[in-house]
Amino acid sequence: MWLEILLASVLSFVIYWFVSRDKEATLPLGDGWWGPGVRPTAKEDESIRPFKVETSDDELDVRHRLGQLSRGEGREASGGFRGLDLSGVRNDSAVTGRGNWSSAQGEPRSTLLQRDAHVPAQVHPLAHARTYLRGPHEVCVQDRRLDKTRFTPPLEDSRFHYGFNSNYLKKVVSYWRNEFDWRKQVEILNRYPHFKTKIEGLDIHFIHVKPPQPPSGSTPKPLLMVHGWPGSFYEFYKIIPLLTDPKNHGLSEDHVFEVICPSIPGYDFSEASSKKGFNSVATARIFYKLMLRLGFQEFYLQGGDWGSLVCTNIAQLVPRHVKGLHLNMAFISKNIHFLTLPLARHFPGFFGYTPRDMELMCPFKEKMFYSIMRESGYMHIQSTKPDTVGCGLNDSPVGLAAYILEKFSTWTNSEFRDLEDGGLERKFSLDDLLTNIMLYWTTGSITSSQRYYKENLGLNIMTQKHQLLKVYVPTGYAAFPCELLHSPEKWVKVKFPKLISYSYMDRGGHFGAFEEPELLARDIRKFVELREQQ
Repeated sequence: MWLEILLASVLSFVIYWFVSRDKEATLPLGDGWWGPGVRPTAKEDESIRPFKVETSDDELDVRHRLGQLSRGEGREASGGFRGLDLSGVRNDSAVTGRGNWSSAQGEPRSTLLQRDAHVPAQVHPLAHARTYLRGPHEVCVQDRRLDKTRFTPPLEDSRFHYGFNSNYLKKVVSYWRNEFDWRKQVEILNRYPHFKTKIEGLDIHFIHVKPPQPPSGSTPKPLLMVHGWPGSFYEFYKIIPLLTDPKNHGLSEDHVFEVICPSIPGYDFSEASSKKGFNSVATARIFYKLMLRLGFQEFYLQGGDWGSLVCTNIAQLVPRHVKGLHLNMAFISKNIHFLTLPLARHFPGFFGYTPRDMELMCPFKEKMFYSIMRESGYMHIQSTKPDTVGCGLNDSPVGLAAYILEKFSTWTNSEFRDLEDGGLERKFSLDDLLTNIMLYWTTGSITSSQRYYKENLGLNIMTQKHQLLKVYVPTGYAAFPCELLHSPEKWVKVKFPKLISYSYMDRGGHFGAFEEPELLARDIRKFVELREQQ
């Protein structure tokens, strides 16, 4: 008998050892270089530079635009120009960096605005275009192009079932052309401090917002918030004051945050990788280095969409530096519980599902299969041929708007497909939606943002190492009812065993921070409260 006890003890120890190995498993941190060419031998400049989104009165007034576009659309940071050739086709192939400004280059503005002086201004085919100046390169939404847009009439009673309804698109374009005030939106963008810094060869853009009046005797909690596609750092503009200045927004000062919102490389003002293979793990490492550069050894994380994967990867890379992880979307592979769904409809409690789970997942065929199939077409092309679809979107402001805004319709609520206007203005203002569009258009970043799908999904994301590892940091999850795919608490715990907070949100869809900033802020605060009590 004693021999059996001894053998059982040894076996138990072996099992415990293997389980402990899984608990301690992390992703290798590694290193990378994503800038053009080979990595220089000199140490990378680690300075943090202030950055500002800029525009000018002349470029905002279309009446001043006659002949001005002979200068082209813009000039990239390395000194080359990107612009419109004489056929009117937008050419962004030379762009390697975005959003640098003249003072940082030490170049006079007049020099920065010169381009191809030998080309007569009067022959430029887009001489009447409106140009928005941001940094040393000019970027534009062409009024003349908007006026010349060719709309395909929608099918009768098609609403948003075939994609963006062109009847409503005309309204969006008219508002964009005649009422949208980009100068005002630029002022809003500059409401928070912007910065740039070089990491692994890329110019990384981020906003860094500190509490206006930190409560005495306490230190603000650093919180890194990461966006996804087709969003941007602008998604967080309405939730930031709820986190950094809660007292003036009807919330307690128990938890005050210092918020850092970077742009994923290849999105908006962050430089795109010059090399293949730049995925979520590389992004996570860069953002971890960013937090260290800012002086944070411990911090909280929050993300949805790609941001949820990037934040998850940070927790897998450096769990000791992550105080807590809050998500409103989860990438979960090897989920055997999915197989229980057919029987769970009849015995939900037996399989660990709540009545609310059943509401959000039934009917199974519709919500767990057909709806996903209807909404995943974009994913297949961006995971295989992102540059092809990017050609059209980067050359047509209206095409870009339709492509992106359709996601803000059906990903917010799948039932919005049944509406003529896609329900866009039920949750968002056109100003906010078009500001997000302008961030993609003015930086020419739609193609590089789509390549992120190729780099992450092209090799089958579900078999990559980070998908096979569990996350052993305290985790909170906000389950918005209109998310593309509902993840029950039981599923989330498969990937995140230290789940300490799981909330069924009252309303909202895929863009939680953009749609329901107050609900998300309250859930983040609830999670942090639980974490701080541990």
